[in-house]
Amino acid sequence: MPFYQNINSNTTIGKRIIDRLLKLRVKLKNEIPEKLLESNLIIASWNIREFDSPAYGDRVEECFYYIAEIISKFDIIAVQEVRQDLKALKKLIAILGGHWQYIVTDVTEGAQGNKERLAFLFDTRRVKFGGLAGEIVLPPFEAKDPETGQIIYQPVTQLARTPYMCGFKAGWTNFMLATVHILYGTSAANDPDRIKEIENIAQILAKKTMDKYEWSGNLVLLGDFNIYSPLDETYTSILKAGFEIPTQLQNLPSNALQNKFYDQIAFKVMPGQFEITGKAGIFNYYEVVFTEADESIYASLMGEAYNTTDVGTERKDKSLYYKTYWRTYQMSDHLPMWAEIKIDHTDAYLENKLLPPQTTNENVGTP
Repeated sequence: MPFYQNINSNTTIGKRIIDRLLKLRVKLKNEIPEKLLESNLIIASWNIREFDSPAYGDRVEECFYYIAEIISKFDIIAVQEVRQDLKALKKLIAILGGHWQYIVTDVTEGAQGNKERLAFLFDTRRVKFGGLAGEIVLPPFEAKDPETGQIIYQPVTQLARTPYMCGFKAGWTNFMLATVHILYGTSAANDPDRIKEIENIAQILAKKTMDKYEWSGNLVLLGDFNIYSPLDETYTSILKAGFEIPTQLQNLPSNALQNKFYDQIAFKVMPGQFEITGKAGIFNYYEVVFTEADESIYASLMGEAYNTTDVGTERKDKSLYYKTYWRTYQMSDHLPMWAEIKIDHTDAYLENKLLPPQTTNENVGTP
């Protein structure tokens, strides 16, 4: 469990934090599978909005406790929108405790990189870093010179934010996680640049799982794809590359307003070694923290912007400001998405050893 010794229960704020944490813990217990030492693995992805920037004022202290409590229920989580300054991430890790570690990218240079990092946070009691780490770049385009027949290598436009892939080990299983924050582009369901980014990264990563020299044959592609709907080409591009999205996640909106399918967890794995249990979902923390009914509690923290617009006129819809903007810069405009994996294949391994050598199932892993 996270460390809560610094919460002052003698203050109004401290009492509120404790009350909300208790409610949050009940909801998490009811919705997220229990972390079992040897048999399961809970993988998650969460775009934590501009973690951390003062766009709508600094995050208040209680946010870090709520975020830590949520993350503590997962074994490993990919986090998008970690800012260049790592103070928020370090503060979160301090609350989670010494058994939690993180691996983080450098920022992608340029305006489209938006001073963002990609990160993996993991519980070292359950998950071990396997040694593989790398940012994915697109290979040059190859073409033949029509006159000489020689291969010409032409540069390609790289991804707006470089995807990050790392190798991990848990129980019997080794696996690679590749996290992305795909270009948003225009406010259109099938922005062509967004489609191209998803196609490129999905196809490149799919090829890696077929390479016998790759670190692992089990790959999970997860993150913020900025997908509007499962009917869009942005979504089907993942499936066309050979990835599988759990049924439970296929029609599950992941943004705070529950009307977009931005986030995804997709699998391309070896049979018998990385089994999706069928338990997966999103976690809507706004049902217990920063609820719509809590608006008046935070009115003073929202400052003058809660009452007055940027052009100096009276803000008529204060609730919209609280619900859509301010609280999403405290928690996020995305909800964490998760999936449970079975990692204990001891029975299958032992049964397989009883089979005659010629019928041995090579898909069953070894410890």
